[in-house]
Amino acid sequence: MIVDAHTHIFPSFFRDKRSDFFIKEPAFEMLYGSESSKMAGVRDLIDVMDSEGVDKSVVFGFPWKTADYFRRHNDYIAQAVNDYPERLTGLSCFDAVSPEAAKEAERCFAAGLSGVGELAVYDSPLTDEIILKLSGVMSVCLEYDAPLLIHVNEPIGHKYPGKQEITLKQIENFIKAYQKNKIILAHWGGGIFFYSLLKKEVKDYLKNVWFDTAASPYLYNADIYKTAGDIMGYDKILFGTDYPLLKPSRYFKEIEKAGISSGNISRIKGDNAVSLFGLKLS
Repeated sequence: MIVDAHTHIFPSFFRDKRSDFFIKEPAFEMLYGSESSKMAGVRDLIDVMDSEGVDKSVVFGFPWKTADYFRRHNDYIAQAVNDYPERLTGLSCFDAVSPEAAKEAERCFAAGLSGVGELAVYDSPLTDEIILKLSGVMSVCLEYDAPLLIHVNEPIGHKYPGKQEITLKQIENFIKAYQKNKIILAHWGGGIFFYSLLKKEVKDYLKNVWFDTAASPYLYNADIYKTAGDIMGYDKILFGTDYPLLKPSRYFKEIEKAGISSGNISRIKGDNAVSLFGLKLS
């Protein structure tokens, strides 16, 4: 089974007049201000899944600061999952530090969603204050034994929209604060997996952490799959496209030329997500 563990979909409410939302939502403007920045609806995603051979996708929205926006978007995700229960698994998304975050997570679990994400703080590093403010959401996820996906990125290299001024130490602080939680770090976790090679401590607190491949073709060459898998274990890698940023076939080509076994390819492309999200095999 092939599972895309990182996809974004938007209702037409946001897609049709995106510029109407820029004033209140600067992060949304940063990422979607250009008409060339793709936005897709659920039917677009299903069509791409069908054409590219993806069996299931994990879907979510955007970390809106405005409560009405994130509730509306989460309702759309819940409806999409209800409409395509054999194809989609949904996560709730909202401003990571919203005072309503924990309550919204609870509401969305009750509506049938399976986790939280992709949370992001685009206007600040991952400070100790922000990490503390995430405690309510993390407690809810722990109660439901559900994963939380958070946007992180590599702390060096070229700049691009959405890249935070974040350090590996800040990512470490977040993980250590919530070691009992199931955590997914987007975009290869900013490279923190490398420190699994340290003899002490790091491997222990990374035991409940997974890493997705979202945007990988823009960030790393194909060697990342074998390098990361050999360091931390292939059971920790989740295939995710960041759709509609890129289609699955772009990733499949890189995975196939990465020099890893067919068994490990299967783990990356779906088996790990099936296990983590408790997906039913069809």
